[in-house]
Amino acid sequence: MKHLARFLIIILLFNPLLLAQNKIFTMEDVVINSNSSLAPTTLKQLQWLPNEYSYSYIEKDENVEMLVKGFATSGKKAQLVSLETLANELEDYSVKTPKRFPKISWIDDFTFKFQAEDKVFSYAVEDEDLELIASLPENSENTTFSNDNKKIAFTNNNNLYLVVNPEGNKQITTDGKYGVTNGMSVSRNEFGISGGIFWSPKNNYLAFYHEDLTHVTDYPLVDISVTPAKMENIKYPMAGGTSPVVSLGIYNIHKMDLIWLKTDGDKDQYLTSITWGPDEKYIYVGHLNRDQNHLRLVQYDANSGEKVKDLFEEKDEQYVEPQHQLQFLENEKNKFVWFSQRDGWMHLYLYNTNGEMLKQLTKGSWVVTDFLGFDSKRDNFFVVGTKDSPMERHLYKIDFKDEKHFEKFTVNEGTHKIKKHNSMRFFIDEFSSISTPREISILTEKGKVGGIIHKSVNPIDEYSVGEQKLFSIKADDDSTDLFCRIIYPPNFDEKKKYPVIVYVYGGPHAQLVTNSWGYGRYAFWFNYMAQQGYIIFTLDNRGSANRGLEFEQAVHRTLGTKEIQDQMTGLEYLYALPYVHPARIGVFGWSYGGFMTTSLMTRTNDAFKVGVAGGAVIDWKYYEVMYTERYMDTPQQNPEGYNNASLLNHVQNLNGKLLEVHGTVDPVVLWQNTLQLTKKAAGLNIPLDYYPYPGHPHHVSGKDALHLYNKITNYFLDNL
Repeated sequence: MKHLARFLIIILLFNPLLLAQNKIFTMEDVVINSNSSLAPTTLKQLQWLPNEYSYSYIEKDENVEMLVKGFATSGKKAQLVSLETLANELEDYSVKTPKRFPKISWIDDFTFKFQAEDKVFSYAVEDEDLELIASLPENSENTTFSNDNKKIAFTNNNNLYLVVNPEGNKQITTDGKYGVTNGMSVSRNEFGISGGIFWSPKNNYLAFYHEDLTHVTDYPLVDISVTPAKMENIKYPMAGGTSPVVSLGIYNIHKMDLIWLKTDGDKDQYLTSITWGPDEKYIYVGHLNRDQNHLRLVQYDANSGEKVKDLFEEKDEQYVEPQHQLQFLENEKNKFVWFSQRDGWMHLYLYNTNGEMLKQLTKGSWVVTDFLGFDSKRDNFFVVGTKDSPMERHLYKIDFKDEKHFEKFTVNEGTHKIKKHNSMRFFIDEFSSISTPREISILTEKGKVGGIIHKSVNPIDEYSVGEQKLFSIKADDDSTDLFCRIIYPPNFDEKKKYPVIVYVYGGPHAQLVTNSWGYGRYAFWFNYMAQQGYIIFTLDNRGSANRGLEFEQAVHRTLGTKEIQDQMTGLEYLYALPYVHPARIGVFGWSYGGFMTTSLMTRTNDAFKVGVAGGAVIDWKYYEVMYTERYMDTPQQNPEGYNNASLLNHVQNLNGKLLEVHGTVDPVVLWQNTLQLTKKAAGLNIPLDYYPYPGHPHHVSGKDALHLYNKITNYFLDNL
């Protein structure tokens, strides 16, 4: 044996590649390095310039960050300005030296803007001239530029302001306070809502959300970092309870006049898809009733606030979910593109402003995930979607006259993220797959690759990593495909029996199984646990995203039931594998995945031995109105569905080892969920492990994240 050991050492010394490819992940790699040194390299802040066929990004050379311009037509590049130069000029404005290049956006081909601390600047590249655009009050938020980049709106203390000059601001609203907001995102960011300020196309008007939550229940979050502990209330509309009242204001910049849209419908309806008409005469609003099964698209007069007409409506027995603004055609101002799932799949429809549907632009059993626009002659339009595979994203050019005539621009199998140039003559294609970390290319309007501008090396090439496979299995109806991912331990041996950890999310608006390069904490934790000898398995059950309306709506009014059936189908697949230890299967998930983990531990007759649930919804009556009522209706309308889904009614069935973790100031999934579960378990004398993370919201960050992942890991190592 001594001679064999000496022989192996000699082999490693003279063949360092063997040693290099056997590195083991540490927990620091999982928590700290997974989004930095072990992530695929990229071109930071990559973006097109507005008109010139060129793009910019941040390049780091010898620890010096530099803004660089690349030319799409030639592949050449030019340095524009260094962080050091920018920092030196910022000193004149008493701004601290930035640690990294500030986030920029281009005003024109020669000037970019950025915010540093509470000041907004422009920088003219050719003149090397830094100019102060605005000084914002402390704690200002939601800074939003007009389309010509000459005007700025922002919020402060729940009120909306307009920048008049570099040192002066005009207050537009005065009623902002706790429970009343102006110019901020509303309806808890559902329905595609991501902001609350809407500049008109010609920059003469400013539309904004006003949200009144005064009648919404106060919910206490406790800050224990001070003595005595301090209660901080938030407004949290629980399912079946009082919902916020949203309205829309329009401010005329020149007249300095504020009006309010005279919206009809119930006070607790949702207002979304806010879109200005190209001529600024009208503004369009999607009215969605609280039951979320009836949508009206309404045109309003932007000067009077009066309703002009209903353009069209959409209804569905389960729910209608608008997520997009109207996309007006560049050269035909009375026509727009509308996203809809009305035929069962997310597709595009062409309308005119009379409310007449002119054409369904895309069709088929696939979904459009992004509409990029038309070419200059409106002969073709470009979309990103799942036509080739639900696990992939590709760029397609589609003939406007014949939607069946497709050209697929992206060749490599995997996931393509596309950035269009304003001219639609060039595209940036950021590509990855399970075997390609990242590759960034320039595509032309003819679908030709203009050149690869960045290719990341494999950042974990030196590590011992197991094989990863993507595949599908049939659901219990023998027709529905369920897509799966499996990660094997390094040096996998089919003759051995391995424990399995099922990683689950399972909820709406998420898709875990895609042909893309995985990085970040979860992905590295999977590989870490695979190195510890575990198989990692993931399945996207019915209810998850990008599979069509029937697939998504299968869980309606019964959250946790159909999802469990599909996850159990995945379990049956695992049982059939000769190398899986059927008595050693665990499950881990966060948020909806925490709900699924707890459900699988309590509703599957002990099929899972160990589970770890983070930030879990335990009873849907404790979750927010907008999301919950879409999928469950209200507790008053659907008491049986809520009772069946409530894990307080199933905790008595827990026999395995279950660890619940939760941030104590979680404003998304309230801590009350986990506390109620622990209380119920204690009352029933059911063993349940629990760990709170004081001061953390929905996710645990900072140094405590290292503790969290060690705790999760050790829980599986000790019990599975």
